[in-house]
Amino acid sequence: MAGTNRVDELRLGLEATRERIDHACQQSGRSSNDVTVVVVTKTHPVSDVEILQELGVTDVGENKDQEAGPKREQMTHQGLRWHAVGQVQSNKAKTVTQWADVVHSVDRVGLVQAFDRVVVPTPIQALVQVSLDGDPDRGGCMIADLAVVAEAVAGSSTLSLAGVMAVAPLGIEPSRAFGDLWTISQRLQADFPQAAWISAGMTQDFEAAIAAGATHVRIGSAILGNRA
Repeated sequence: MAGTNRVDELRLGLEATRERIDHACQQSGRSSNDVTVVVVTKTHPVSDVEILQELGVTDVGENKDQEAGPKREQMTHQGLRWHAVGQVQSNKAKTVTQWADVVHSVDRVGLVQAFDRVVVPTPIQALVQVSLDGDPDRGGCMIADLAVVAEAVAGSSTLSLAGVMAVAPLGIEPSRAFGDLWTISQRLQADFPQAAWISAGMTQDFEAAIAAGATHVRIGSAILGNRA
């Protein structure tokens, strides 16, 4: 993409990514309309976010609270859905509610309680992050604790239970990991039918996530390139 301007770079990145998504959906007998692309814009400037919106992007993801809030405030146009895709500390819950429409990483009852101390005009959609390998350092609740965390989210006045999220563990085939997440999602939906979102897959493995039923994929470098 050398020699092209930033609009062209992002357009080409989006087109290539959408082709990959279309192919993955065709391979698994799904419609690409059933998969929401969350473009992860962390460390990239607000100008990139504005270009993406002009190119038809509807959902963007940010990791850091201190970066995302000012970035959303600087936007010329509204209308994007902002996703908090990184880990959230309990003491950041209040500020996250000021910019995020969706939180992907609710993984403990204490965090739900922190969110519930904040009054919001409209509940924020929340995904329960699940640890697929039991490693607490990578975030996510233990599978055995999912029901308790989901119950807390469902009873929250600040959050609205939308589904589950996971990151493919290191050393485990993504297709197997995301297949496990799909099974977990189906079990959760038996008790909470509204919790149908499955957020899984990033640049390197989103095809496997789509094949396993992901409804949301979180893609950064394939679209934006690497931040200098």
